[in-house]
Amino acid sequence: MNRKTLPLPVPVPLLAATGALLLLTGVAALAAPEDSGAQAKSAARLPVERSSLLCPAPSGSDLAETSYTSFTPVVKGAGGEGEASLLPAATDGAEGETDKKKDGKGKKDDEDGKGGKSEKGKGDKDGKGGSGQEAGAEPVFEAKEPGKPVGHSASGGAEPALIGTAEGRLAPGWTVQQSTKTPVGTGRGLSGLACSAPDTDFWFPGVSTAGSRSDYVHLTNPDDSAAVVDVELYGPGGALKSEVGEDIQVRPHASVSVLLSTLTEKTEADVTAHVAVRSGRVSAAVHSADEKTGGDWLAPAGDPAGSLVLPGIPKDATSARLVVFAPGENDADLRLKLATPSGPITPAGHESLHVKAGMTATADLRDVTRGQPGSLLLSPGDKAVPVVAALHVVRGKGEKRESAFLPAAPSVGARASVAENHAKGSVLSLTAPGAAGRVKVTASAGTRGGTPVSKTYRVKSGSTLAVAPPVPQGLKGTYALTVEHLSGGPVHASRLLEAPEDGIPMFTIQTLSDDGGTVAVPEAEEDLSVVQDAERD
Repeated sequence: MNRKTLPLPVPVPLLAATGALLLLTGVAALAAPEDSGAQAKSAARLPVERSSLLCPAPSGSDLAETSYTSFTPVVKGAGGEGEASLLPAATDGAEGETDKKKDGKGKKDDEDGKGGKSEKGKGDKDGKGGSGQEAGAEPVFEAKEPGKPVGHSASGGAEPALIGTAEGRLAPGWTVQQSTKTPVGTGRGLSGLACSAPDTDFWFPGVSTAGSRSDYVHLTNPDDSAAVVDVELYGPGGALKSEVGEDIQVRPHASVSVLLSTLTEKTEADVTAHVAVRSGRVSAAVHSADEKTGGDWLAPAGDPAGSLVLPGIPKDATSARLVVFAPGENDADLRLKLATPSGPITPAGHESLHVKAGMTATADLRDVTRGQPGSLLLSPGDKAVPVVAALHVVRGKGEKRESAFLPAAPSVGARASVAENHAKGSVLSLTAPGAAGRVKVTASAGTRGGTPVSKTYRVKSGSTLAVAPPVPQGLKGTYALTVEHLSGGPVHASRLLEAPEDGIPMFTIQTLSDDGGTVAVPEAEEDLSVVQDAERD
């Protein structure tokens, strides 16, 4: 028989002492005593101890070949043990999902390069499989050492979304690259994406509901409670009417994909999608497949801002279509500049762009780079109005075309990394929109061997520097690049990865932004005067 325990009376002096102790241990002194001569200390930056990344289901094609690469740079002060692992997410049974019901097997690159098989968590026959976070679910692959990337490969269209967690010394700056090569069919080409952290708000300028396109938004929920999501679409005339885009349920530890053209009856070539999370958190990414120009992932654009940078337009781009959306209540007038290797120029016939509030605007820049690498700079006219933007970039001609997306992105900040680089076929673009900047680029060891190397680059004001990045000595496998800002103005960056096949210039572009590997932690000091004041009271 259980009985409730009655609370005993607590003496008043004990309460006072306890309160003083709490004040002593829980209050940070904002200033030192006057007679100490000490000054308040600034917040220290310490490595994060836990990171989360989510990778969407890569492909529905049985011919697809997908590779994953996990990498954490070596971060000063990040000691102790730790590991990073990715588990398969459940496939939700929401309307519009892609078919991910088959079980699949993958291969992981071992240190000796031989690789071993690892089996994924399995789902139910109806596609509502058990959560990848259930007891007994095996990680798809793991990493246990910073500074050395770990690779994993998988075949076919049965691969699930992945939910990843890194802890300890593997957490600061953790990144995972997902790349899928599809040789034939709608959306054939190279699709690449840096797996992203969960959030509550995402913008995707550049999606489409046209009949020639199949654009799916992938939503993955890493948490223990369900997430509720709204997907809003905006065309050249404003909001596209849709009721089925509201209250999309994403179960805990599950992923769902929704075909955007099923959310509206209107067919528009250029649309902006807004993913707004009502409750919970998700990661969001859009995979676009076109009948004529292949397919790729569209990562979320950077936060709305008055000035934007879209870094790394390939020098051989045959088409570049700019898509811009103004989410506020005011129209935006933008000035367009192209940051070339020699400095900024104004694209002929595209000096400015007017964007009406709540509407999607476009500019067909065609072959704007004209044989030189470049980056697009958007700046406000008389008044700064926040906008979001992305470029739809095409390489090749006729039936040998391939496309990718380049969203506006923030600068590399203190440090940024991108994984899965090869000895050949990678191009690193660095852009300094304002003052000149200097960065250090470090090539990590390879997944199966190699010695890291570093190189310093200076990027001239208003210019774009496109380089073949440094390659580790004795490279075996693939490697990661880490860009660290050393001095000068902000530097924006992107990495182009190409894998041509049958005359098709298959490629994908990923932007680099600050990895958030450190956080500011205020330094607290004991102030015994707080205890003295409490005792007087």
